[in-house]
Amino acid sequence: MGQRAALYCRVSTADQSCDRQERDLRAFAKRSGFEIVGVYKEKASGAKTDRIERKKVMALAQAREIEAILVTELSRWGRSTIDLVQTLQSLQAWDVSVLAVSGLQFDLSTPHGKMIASVMAALAEFERDLIRERIKSGIAPPRHAVSGSAANQDSVHRTARRRRSSSWQRLV
Repeated sequence: MGQRAALYCRVSTADQSCDRQERDLRAFAKRSGFEIVGVYKEKASGAKTDRIERKKVMALAQAREIEAILVTELSRWGRSTIDLVQTLQSLQAWDVSVLAVSGLQFDLSTPHGKMIASVMAALAEFERDLIRERIKSGIAPPRHAVSGSAANQDSVHRTARRRRSSSWQRLV
C-alpha cells in the first residue's frame, strides 16, 4: 500500500451527517493508493480549535503514524485563517500533507504553497463570516414590524429574543 492517511470529516450541526464526506474520502484514498489508518468524524464549528477528533489526527501526525490527512475541502479542517496556517505549518514540520479531494495539496515549504494555503484559509474564514452574518440577519427583529401598539411591540421583541436564544444561534 501507499502512504498512511487519516480521513477527517466535519459537519457543523447535529442534524448534518459525515456520510457523504467519508464516502468521497474513501473513494479518493482508494484511487490515490492511500492506506486508511482511521476515520475521524466530528460535529463542531470549524471556527473552534479545540475539536477532539482533530486533536487525535494531529497527535497521529506528530507521532509520525500518518503521512497525509485527507479532507473533502480545506474548510472541513478549519475556518480560521490563523489556525489553518498554524496547523498546516505544524503538519509540514512533521512531513504530513493535507490533501483535499479536489487534489489540492499544501506544501508550505514553497512560497507558492504558503500563498495558496493562506488564500484558501482566508476564503474559508470569509465564508464562515458570511454564514454567520446571514444567520444573524435572519433572526434579527424586523424594524418595520415594531410599529403599532405597545403589546405588538412587546410581542415582536419577545420573538426576537427567543430566536436569538434558540438553536439557530448555535450554528455560529
